Amino acid sequence: MNGKKLKSILAAVLFLIFASATSQADSLMMATTTSTDNTGLLDYLIPHFEKDTGIELKWTATGTGKALKLGQNCDVDVLLVHAPPAEKKYIANGYGKDRREVMYNDFVIIGPESDPAGIKGKDISGALAAVKAGKAMFMSRGDDSGTNKKEKLLWKNAGIQLPDKESWYVQTGQGMLATINVAQERKGYTMTDRGTYIKYQSQQGGNAPLQVLVEGDKILLNQYSVLTLDPKNCPKAKYDLALKFSDWMASKAAQDLIRDFRLLGKKLFIPNAK
Repeated sequence: MNGKKLKSILAAVLFLIFASATSQADSLMMATTTSTDNTGLLDYLIPHFEKDTGIELKWTATGTGKALKLGQNCDVDVLLVHAPPAEKKYIANGYGKDRREVMYNDFVIIGPESDPAGIKGKDISGALAAVKAGKAMFMSRGDDSGTNKKEKLLWKNAGIQLPDKESWYVQTGQGMLATINVAQERKGYTMTDRGTYIKYQSQQGGNAPLQVLVEGDKILLNQYSVLTLDPKNCPKAKYDLALKFSDWMASKAAQDLIRDFRLLGKKLFIPNAK
């Protein structure tokens, strides 16, 4: 092998090594809640992020509780979640560094049109009391997700002990769309974020068996935020790239994309980055 050919081979090998290192450096792993994935929001947003920044982003969708744990264990680089009290505690405990609010929707109680517990039009506490009094089927995610955390808070605020030992209270241990489908099968109630409900409606051709029966209480606000990990806890997490993702999500371009994301002509999320 002559020297010229050897140099060409070495140059090619070095290029591949550099390209591989660059590819790894410019990639992010995110843990997020099921609602941002189930609704199709991330499939819609992330190609724009990658085009604008050159950063590849992959994600795993799970409940917010599990997503926070993945961050705590340094298994991901950034979080997109929706449980503000848990997020603030997470930062106070030294696992997260920055928290940026980027969008919101709201929670609703859905159920069959027949409404066996008579909850339609009631406030949230009155609705939960009626479900308990009528021993109506209620499907809970039971998975420590942001939705599940909120649901537990609502029972507490209604002065009702969490009915997790009652036969009418079913914990699915599944994501939101799966839980809605269980509620439909069992002609029961459940609590969902509005974005996932609209996705469910679209899957039913716009005529969903389960309908929104309780909505509008201030406590039903559902805020989503980007959290970066604290480099002191996760020194290998890509903090600089996570900040770029956070900045991009708060940018006018991304906020406009979130505002324009619709199914059945309805907004699933409302941008509110500061």
